[in-house]
Amino acid sequence: MFSNLQPSAVWRYFGEIMQIPRPSKHEEKISAYLQNFGLQHGLETLHDELGNVLIRKPASKGYEQSQGVCLQAHMDMVCEKNGDKQFDFMTDGIQPVLDGEWLTADGTTLGADDGIGVAAILAILDDDTIEHGPLEALFTVDEETGLTGAGGLSTEWLKSDILLNFDDEDEGEFCIGCAGGIDTTVAIDYTTRYCPAGEKGYRIKVSGLKGGHSGDDINKGLGCANKMLARILWNATEKCKIGLARIDGGNLRNAIAREAWADVTVAPEHDAALKELVADFGRKLTFEFRSTEPGLKVEMEAIGTPQLLIDRQTQCNLQNVLLACAHGVLAMSREIPNFVETSTNLASVKMDDRQIHIATSQRSSVESAKMAAAQKIEATFRLIGAHVSHGDGYPGWTPNPTSRVLKVGVETYKQMFGHEPVVRAIHAGLECGLIGEKYPKMDMISYGPTLRGVHSPDERIEIKTVQMFWDLTLQILRNLR
Repeated sequence: MFSNLQPSAVWRYFGEIMQIPRPSKHEEKISAYLQNFGLQHGLETLHDELGNVLIRKPASKGYEQSQGVCLQAHMDMVCEKNGDKQFDFMTDGIQPVLDGEWLTADGTTLGADDGIGVAAILAILDDDTIEHGPLEALFTVDEETGLTGAGGLSTEWLKSDILLNFDDEDEGEFCIGCAGGIDTTVAIDYTTRYCPAGEKGYRIKVSGLKGGHSGDDINKGLGCANKMLARILWNATEKCKIGLARIDGGNLRNAIAREAWADVTVAPEHDAALKELVADFGRKLTFEFRSTEPGLKVEMEAIGTPQLLIDRQTQCNLQNVLLACAHGVLAMSREIPNFVETSTNLASVKMDDRQIHIATSQRSSVESAKMAAAQKIEATFRLIGAHVSHGDGYPGWTPNPTSRVLKVGVETYKQMFGHEPVVRAIHAGLECGLIGEKYPKMDMISYGPTLRGVHSPDERIEIKTVQMFWDLTLQILRNLR
């Protein structure tokens, strides 16, 4: 499949990477692959206890006095799949699909975020004809679920003056800043009660949503399956007196929930009303999201009647708090037109035998606003006595519009493609913030080929932009002399 794609070396390495399982926090196989690559190519290769890998390559002839450049990408991928797709991200290789001018995957995330960045770096290290100064290749773990690889990076590891991060998703732009983020997680204790005799069991399901990145896509009017299901359950309890047995929605804290379902019970006298209520919500939600979620489905199917239900008070509390919990854009920037400053994502709702677990994430380019958003979520759940905790969070990346590498990048792009690139900050999190905190003198930009639908099974990469990204990178390396 990749044999006719250019640049051939990048696609060859990407094809190899796709066959290596690499979920966040389970990067052992890809870390070993990268270490073996470095050793087989006779390059200085280091790794730390977290699994981060650093490979150094000396400058090419004539570039010995150039500033050192670190090429950086993360090795883990978001693992999302369609509900009907049989796939194990711990063992199975990604199945690529050519779709016209795009490459996607069969029912799963593609892993181009950030596998294409890793592949490009390997192709550079593998090619002794490329002109460059002293190179360091930094491959980090666990970017997608906490940035712990970059967060745990030694302050004495890197020697470079410049960092090129390959984790941006729009060809023709350079990113020079990003939001910081924090996770807020919730645990709600519950007890069970027996289902009343004669009640019927149903599964109410919201599916077919696009999902997407909880940073880059949060302002695109996409639906959150958890919020949609919360609306249905709240009304069904008020009008049809349903009982709640199970609830499950979303998966990853940095992905907008695409699917959510709940197993409920209802007395015979309210059966017809519940069916009509769910059908009515299907019509309403389809209309509300008609322009952004054309695949939305709201369904109800009969199931075996559950024996145990969540206790009534917890059910009431849960439905109230899920409906009340903020999701989406909280504030737009006062300085940058059309730029999201602060947001929150109601990412997932899961259950075990004792507790209901809710994962959320907050982002902001303003540190105090980030913390205020996290406290807003905490306060909401504290109203029902839930257990609330926050992750360590990660810092934003403050833009430096006078950056030398930015100037080189912009001038190189104009010379190659005949027009100005976009220079912007993004609402998503990048490892540049953490790396910059540890190496405050590092001059950094982020860029890459065009990706769409990241963090969802709709993830795809525009094939022609990989060649543009490759050519641009090689010329930037030459111009940094």
